[in-house]
Amino acid sequence: MFVGIGYLLLLGCVLGGFVAAGGHLEALMQPLEVLMIAGAAIGAFVVANGGAPMKATIKALPTVFKGTPYNKAFYMELFTLLFEILSKVRKEGLMSVEADVENPEASPVFSKYPAVLHDHHVVEFICDYLRLMVGGNLNAFEIENLMDVEIETHHHEGEVPISAVKGLADGLPAFGIVAAVMGVVHTMESVGAPPSELGMLIAHALVGTFLGILLAYGFVAPLATILEHKLGDGTRVFQTIKVTLLASLNGYAPQVAVEFGRKVLTSTDRPSFKELEDHVKQAKK
Repeated sequence: MFVGIGYLLLLGCVLGGFVAAGGHLEALMQPLEVLMIAGAAIGAFVVANGGAPMKATIKALPTVFKGTPYNKAFYMELFTLLFEILSKVRKEGLMSVEADVENPEASPVFSKYPAVLHDHHVVEFICDYLRLMVGGNLNAFEIENLMDVEIETHHHEGEVPISAVKGLADGLPAFGIVAAVMGVVHTMESVGAPPSELGMLIAHALVGTFLGILLAYGFVAPLATILEHKLGDGTRVFQTIKVTLLASLNGYAPQVAVEFGRKVLTSTDRPSFKELEDHVKQAKK
């Protein structure tokens, strides 16, 4: 929603200001300039990101038009799930959650938390490390190191689309200049034309520079920023799970362990101590 609103505001101010200054919108309608800029940019994008990076970017771009799923309600559900699992472990032992870990979709515990169960990356992360804890062959320090490696790998994967979109944004102004230079070359070929015709040709050439800069900084670069925010949100979920599970592994009670995890969250998503405590108590009933 905010992407569409931002784009409308951007176009409204730029084009509205142009018209208010006496400009004519039809002068900006240069399909050949758009073809040169967009075609060159897409071609360079394919060269730089062909294969897995391009697939990752195409998959990531639609998410910029959706809100983050990792909001306060999601974290309340996540903490309650972790609390229930860790309480079961504390009362019945690690082996008691083996069935839940092996098949979370059929687990009566996981099935109570559809928002978490729907996110297979989060479920896989939880189950993988519970499985390691059940195995009993790794200590807390070793599991923490392994978690850090996985989180870092996840973060690097998420940076691939961001880098690709940033590269596209960085190249657009240059391709706008290329289109403008082509327009100038065409103008110089018509140097014997009347001044009014030359003026139109120069105006058409300058549209290329305008479009390149506008597309780069007004449309494409903000998408990279949105992807960065989403990557940070996704990484924070894993950090929250990591801190909670490690606290439990180090001997803290489930209520204290989820409090450790709560501290990882930013102020916009973090429930208060009382909110989380009441929510967990309600889920136990």
